[in-house]
This record gives sequence, structure tokens and C-alpha cells, in this order.
Amino acid sequence: MPVPDEAVRYALSHETPWPRDLRAHLEAGFFEPPPHNEVLGPIRPRGAPNGLILRGGSVVARWGDTRQVDFTFSAAKSYLSLLAGIAVADGLIADLDEPVARTVDDGGFEGPHNGAITWRHLLQQTSEWEGALFGKSDIVDRNRNLAVEGKGRKGDARPLLAPGTFWEYNDVRVNRLALALLRRFRQPLPDVFAERIMRPIGASDDWSWHGYRTSMVEIDGRMIESVSGGSHWGGGVAIHAEDQARIGLQMLHRGVWNGRRLLPEDWIDESLKPCALHANYGLLWWLNTGRTRYPSATERSFFASGAGGNITWIDPSNDQVAVMRWMDPASVDGFIRLAQP
Repeated sequence: MPVPDEAVRYALSHETPWPRDLRAHLEAGFFEPPPHNEVLGPIRPRGAPNGLILRGGSVVARWGDTRQVDFTFSAAKSYLSLLAGIAVADGLIADLDEPVARTVDDGGFEGPHNGAITWRHLLQQTSEWEGALFGKSDIVDRNRNLAVEGKGRKGDARPLLAPGTFWEYNDVRVNRLALALLRRFRQPLPDVFAERIMRPIGASDDWSWHGYRTSMVEIDGRMIESVSGGSHWGGGVAIHAEDQARIGLQMLHRGVWNGRRLLPEDWIDESLKPCALHANYGLLWWLNTGRTRYPSATERSFFASGAGGNITWIDPSNDQVAVMRWMDPASVDGFIRLAQP
């Protein structure tokens, strides 16, 4: 069943309220007030809304310039999850429930509190990791409430709970995960991502993945940039909708591309298992448990989601992938309702 033209018109007429000048938006304190809002990584103005819908692997709808490369904010977190799956497949992570400190010895997981943090805690955002990384303290994102992002107060130094007992969306802790993965791979994460995911799925060379001017670390005698899991302070993944759709298709096909397995199937299952502390969150993927995140989507739907209205919607029930760039976040469910087959 074809997608109604109404869905495309809806997408084009419900642009994010974010301004085109992303640097000015971040420096104005959208996420937090000065001095915590300092931009440390590259950022550039965003483009116009665009996206596409695929069913059965074929494009059935497209709007805007789908080869427009933009920073994608926290959709990058889901790409870190793919890298973690590769690390598990390669034996670099033996067990998600083992303490990270067993294999990452860089001072970031010392002491009784941080020393108890496991890979699963980092991937589920339940780590309660404490510290500063690349010039940003974890306190910056404590008490963060995504429902009032850009409006509510956060950054209070609330008492920490035991790792694995509290869910909190925290970009500093995700960046700590990225650095831990770098320590295990011992090569730049964008290189691993290109070799193990992007080239096999036929993605373009237009994408890039950045860290901060403060995030260079020494690995085996060479300086490597540790990437960020979003564009909160600049950096992160710059990519276009067509490459994001290919990543989505790989997930829809449960880690297989053209008969070649890129990720273990049980990793896909693990990634989409609801966190006990947040039923709509897996391993850095957003879920739709009980259809409570997006009521118009099927319960099996899952999402890579970035601030400003950057969504990859993967719907196994309908063999469908959709990428939405710069859509008003408040309008995503309305688009999903119109884009259902």
C-alpha cells in the first residue's frame, strides 16, 4: 500500500523549531547555561527537513534533499551500540555484566563506585558514572529530564545511587563509554565503524564522526580522537538520510546485509530488550514498549533518536524503515500515523 502524499506534506510542514544556526543555538544555552554550554567539537548550520520511507527495502517516499549531510545529535548513541556489538563479537568484551575496570585501566573506573560499573550499565544509561571527561563533568547532565529538554533545570549534584539502580540520560557517561570502546579496539572508532558497518552496507563516504578539541588520547604511542555520542557540545556524527536508512535496514534485517552477517543476532535481541529501569530503552536504542513512546507505531518499532527532530524509525512488523530529519519532535507521532502502511 503506497504511502499517502499527506505523510510527505506533513513532514515538510512540521519542521523543527530549532534555528538553522546550530552553533548559536547551543551557545545560547539550549541544553544548559554558561559555562557548561561551551562548544568543544565541530558544528555547522543545519539544512532543511528531509527524509525517506522504505518498505521491503525499496524507497516508497522521499522529501527534501536526502543527501544533505547534517549533525545528527544522539542518533550517534545507537551507532555506539553497534560498535559495542562488534566488540562483543570480537571478544573484546567478554560479558556485558563484567565490570569495565577488568579490561579498561585508564583511571576512569577506579574505586568502589565507578569500579562496579559494567558495560551493560553504560549501554543502558544506568551507570551513575562519576567524574569529568574532556572538560565536562557528569554533573552537567544529572537530573536531566528529556520531557522538558531545553526548558527544565538540570545539573544539580544529587547524591549518586549504586550503578545499575537508576536510569539517567547523560552525555558525559555516553562519552565515557565511547572512550572505553576506543581503549578496547585500540583504533579510531570511525575506522571500525567504516570497516565493519558502513562499507559492507554500501554507505557513502560522505559521513564523518567527531570528538572534541579536548578528546585526544594516547593509544599505543599515537594520539587518537575519542568520538562523542552526540552533538550536545558539538561533534558527533554528520551524515545524510540515505546512509542512515541503510543503517536502519541492517538493523531491520537483524544484523545481516545481503547475506553477510555484520552483527550477531543475539546482539540485536540484547539491544532491543527493555531496560528494567526504563521500559522504552534498550542498549542505546529507544523502544516502544506498550506503544507508550509513539502510540501510532507498532510495539515492535524501535528508534535511533537525536535532538532537534532526527529520527530513524525501524518497524519490523511492517518491514519498514523511515528517516526523518529536522522534524518537530512533537509531530513525530502524527507523521508515524500517516506513514503506516
